[in-house]
Amino acid sequence: MASKTKGSKKAGGSKKAGGSKKVIDKKKTKKPTGSTKKGDGLGTKDARSKNAKAFSSFLPSGGFGLGLGSLSKGKVKKSVLDYEEYHKYQNGKSVNQAKAKSKYSDMVNKYYDLATSFYEYAWGDCFHFAHRLKGETLRESIKRHEHFLASKFTSGLKVKKGSRPKVLDVGCGIGGPAREISAFCGVDVVGLNNNAYQVERAKTITAAKRAAAKEAVDAASPSVLGDCDFVKGDFMKMPFEDNTFDAAYAIEATCHAPVAEEIYKEMLRVVKPGGLVAIYEWCLTDKYDPKDESHKLFKHQIEIGNGLPDIRTTKECKAAMTKAGFDMVEDIDLAECSPVPWYEPLYPTQGYFSSLEALSSLKSSPVGAKVTHGLCWILESFRLAPKGTCRVSSVLQQGAIGLIAGGKLDAFTPMYLLVGRKPRK
Repeated sequence: MASKTKGSKKAGGSKKAGGSKKVIDKKKTKKPTGSTKKGDGLGTKDARSKNAKAFSSFLPSGGFGLGLGSLSKGKVKKSVLDYEEYHKYQNGKSVNQAKAKSKYSDMVNKYYDLATSFYEYAWGDCFHFAHRLKGETLRESIKRHEHFLASKFTSGLKVKKGSRPKVLDVGCGIGGPAREISAFCGVDVVGLNNNAYQVERAKTITAAKRAAAKEAVDAASPSVLGDCDFVKGDFMKMPFEDNTFDAAYAIEATCHAPVAEEIYKEMLRVVKPGGLVAIYEWCLTDKYDPKDESHKLFKHQIEIGNGLPDIRTTKECKAAMTKAGFDMVEDIDLAECSPVPWYEPLYPTQGYFSSLEALSSLKSSPVGAKVTHGLCWILESFRLAPKGTCRVSSVLQQGAIGLIAGGKLDAFTPMYLLVGRKPRK
């Protein structure tokens, strides 16, 4: 799942230093709802409307008028029906799995066209789970999770004086992790994504965040703000020359690939000899029982709710890395050592009212999903949302239910860490 944090508030936070008068002025500026000025890190309201950024713009007004993702209003229903056909489930079996694999590009593109606006509403600009410590907020854990992964592929990076390491983000979503890792680690990140709408969102959000950061930090240099670029392309046939990048990483993205070994081979190809590749994979664990009907059901729910052709096991992914040609450096399921269950954002284990942080998970929880679904039904009924919007909501609800079920059984993990090195010769 794809990827899952809120927009940067650097610009807003910096204004507090200007004294009480500015704080009062800032409060006053919250009243107008039609402002087109930047500063919230999510781009202008005009840009959000243009890109059909559904919920951030339709609450309190507007939003679904242009459709979902890059889909026009009239194409949403057909697209979601076509997408559901890829994941047809009968008698405890996904009957069209071969089709989902052979046409993975169309299947995944349809999914993200339909789901991205919902993701941004619930997760911000980072669509992924995280290893989480007790007392740690979701946003803090997401950042630390990204920094931890970065530590695995940036160690020992050497470049010519005056230049910065060039790193590839495979399946970059709307660029949240790329922006964070670039700024935190001092590397140039190229994000690869085959969905045109997400690439456009990544570029728009990045431009807005850079403008906000420059406003907050006078004449801030690229080394402080980070440097990201985003490219549209199929990660099974990457549009890059051999040995282009110093390192590469993927966060909950290679699970969309039809064949693990092939996507790993592509990552190996574009990384320079000796370069490291680090991946967070979505996998079934040893506790998954392929004969158990409830296990097969949650697997199907995760696949249809997250645009996956077929979830692989941890053993299959590790074997695929080796077959692809990597020297294995490390592999570990971080879910096993996470003090707070990784599925906490979907299902607060101590209850929604146990803390403010738990309450903040309401939007991404099944309860929040039902509220969102009801709102979609109202909007669709009044023709304020495209036909098919409720079906999209239902698909995403299935995914959340499956993730919670798989997580509770310890039979599924979204954070199986794989680290491999490309042989120097």
